[in-house]
Amino acid sequence: MKLPSPRSLRQKLLGMVLVTTLVALIVALAAVIGYDLSAYHRILVSDMTTQAELLGRTIAPALAFDDARVAKENLSLLRFRPLVSSAAVYNARGALFATYARADDPRAFPKLPGPDSARVDARDLVVFKRIVSDGEILGTVYLRADYELFDRVYDYLGIAAVVLFAAMLVALLMSSWIQNIVTRPILAIAQVAREVVGQRDYSRRAVKMSADEVGTLVDSFNDMLTEIDRRTRELEASNAKLAQEAEERSRAEREILRLNTELEERVRERTAQLETANRELESFSYSVSHDLRAPLRAIDGFGQALLDDFPENLPDEAKRYLSRIRSSTQHMAQLIEDLLKLARVSRGPLERRTVDLGQVAQQVVGELQQREPGRAVEVSVWDGMLAEADPHLLRAAFENLIGNAWKFTAKSAKPRIEIGALKDRGRTTFFVRDNGAGFDMAYADKLFGAFQRLHSATEYAGTGIGLATVQRIVHRHGGRIWAEGEVGKGAVFFFTLALAAEEAADEGAVGKKAHG
Repeated sequence: MKLPSPRSLRQKLLGMVLVTTLVALIVALAAVIGYDLSAYHRILVSDMTTQAELLGRTIAPALAFDDARVAKENLSLLRFRPLVSSAAVYNARGALFATYARADDPRAFPKLPGPDSARVDARDLVVFKRIVSDGEILGTVYLRADYELFDRVYDYLGIAAVVLFAAMLVALLMSSWIQNIVTRPILAIAQVAREVVGQRDYSRRAVKMSADEVGTLVDSFNDMLTEIDRRTRELEASNAKLAQEAEERSRAEREILRLNTELEERVRERTAQLETANRELESFSYSVSHDLRAPLRAIDGFGQALLDDFPENLPDEAKRYLSRIRSSTQHMAQLIEDLLKLARVSRGPLERRTVDLGQVAQQVVGELQQREPGRAVEVSVWDGMLAEADPHLLRAAFENLIGNAWKFTAKSAKPRIEIGALKDRGRTTFFVRDNGAGFDMAYADKLFGAFQRLHSATEYAGTGIGLATVQRIVHRHGGRIWAEGEVGKGAVFFFTLALAAEEAADEGAVGKKAHG
């Protein structure tokens, strides 16, 4: 709970003076009272211990001669010590030998003496002191005296209350006089501050009434007003300039918005025109490629007919020419077929569903092994490779990627192909790795361009369309494809798909299963 604070400086000064005075007096009185009570305790214990020693020396002969009367007479002298309420002497066997008790003391004597000690028991001080003569313990002196420490505490508390009241009254009178001296110049500063705030007139100044800290405060206050006045004029000038700049900026922003609107409209128009042109170009390419297949088949068929129908009439040179014509025709037909495949990739709609890429890869590998049964290629296909994708397009992508790996490992001593998937932060990256011819990373940016080849046709057959087709398939799925390789040490092609069916696969490591 937050206590209410005084409203005025006068009240705060009064409170601080009174609290400071009160705390100082309490600390001083507590120190004086504590010291006096501690001294009283030490003096009383020392006095009673000394008294017990004197009694022991006086009564020692009586104990030696077993004279209880003399011992009692010596104890009766304690009547001149009003503080002693009772006393006793015990012999060496611990039996009471002589006693003394004040008339108003009803307490019984201890049955047995205790060791040398001085202790406070309720409101009494109890002292035991052994009587020793020539190294022999003759007995023990017992004293019980009034312990008036608590009465002295009550007396001190009364005195402290009177002193505190008088001191607080004096402090109240002194603080009233001090308040007038301290608060008058401060109130004058506050009045000037209110006028400055109310009228926004920073030319006013407070009057300096003294050369002390309050006078320093007045000087600092006046310097602050001077600085505020200067900065206010600068701020007004700066605000006027900023307002002008803001107006100019607003006009510029409106002009930029207008230009952006025009630019967006032009971009939409150009995009629509480009999309139309692309569709027309794809349609044209598809139509041209499709229409070129018939004359090429005719050329190839007539070439074959010449070789079959006139085997003896054609010279060897003509047969060689016809073979080259047929080879070129077949190569061109393959180019047209690849172009048609590339066009089909962009034309049809995507039909996404869960596809087991491991099963697709095994089917492609099986077809390659049937096509070339004489080749011994070690093929490893990982299990659990699932993806949300178009199965026909992904099969076409794997046919090109695995087909390339199969082709470029033809000259390897121990050809090996690996198809797998890696997971990182919930994203799956598929890969096809081989240990074949590889490529120079300096030409990696040319891999996925149509008709781009990094090896001559005499070394490895192909049209240069396959990787371009794979890239278009991956892009249609919202993914990306890239490759890493080294000449003579193989290559690895990585690709991702936008929607990987991670929830359909086990969240653990993708299992690995080799198929030869």
